[in-house]
Amino acid sequence: MTTRPSSFICMAAATSSAARAHIARSPLALATHARARVCVPDYRLAPEHPFPAPVEDALFTYRTLLAQGVAPSRIVVAGDSAGGGLALALLVALRDAADPLPAGAVLYSPWTDLAATGQSLIDNDESDVMFRGAWMAHGAALYLGDSGAPTDHPLASPLYADFTGLPPLHCYVSTSEVLRDDTLRMAERARAAGVSVSVEMGRRLPHVWPIFYPFLPEARVALKRSGEQIRRLVAAQHENREPVALTPA
Repeated sequence: MTTRPSSFICMAAATSSAARAHIARSPLALATHARARVCVPDYRLAPEHPFPAPVEDALFTYRTLLAQGVAPSRIVVAGDSAGGGLALALLVALRDAADPLPAGAVLYSPWTDLAATGQSLIDNDESDVMFRGAWMAHGAALYLGDSGAPTDHPLASPLYADFTGLPPLHCYVSTSEVLRDDTLRMAERARAAGVSVSVEMGRRLPHVWPIFYPFLPEARVALKRSGEQIRRLVAAQHENREPVALTPA
């Protein structure tokens, strides 16, 4: 008799108190497609609690899952926008602390560069239906607050981190959003460090487009694919340890 390993999604959503309207819906939808349980950390938010508070709380949540007996090989971290950057920062922080790493990550339009150096901030300033490139510097200031951390701190801007040893990353981004290059440059650097990375580019779709699955057919396809990727990440960790059967989506 074959069994499918249960999995957990540790979902990092918005990092500011003004951007959490969607978090009750999208993590549950992703968990449904992944056939997984989902954990959404109730971490402290900027600007009331600036960096590094969200990273510390994400670390605490992950370590709590491990303390409760969840194997790291059954955990996939996920996040969108600032939460995507936080999910990536969590991987870096875990690696630096020599903690067991999860099976991988799924990232939707991750904000990885608080220094705002991407060319897409300029090129897509008018095509992005949600943000303007100039807004990113303001958002970075709110997130960093009075921490004194530079905008290229690797746990605030994981674009500048060392990616060596990180687990596989599955990324989604739009061709027309201002944060396009935050994903593309991060993916390039991660691959150069030997990390397995996939990037799906949505053509002229909004920022974090997979979360708009109630309205966009492309988002529904992406959400289903994300769930499949999560199941495969976990199955790959267990294929030599126990029999695994993935039910067709």
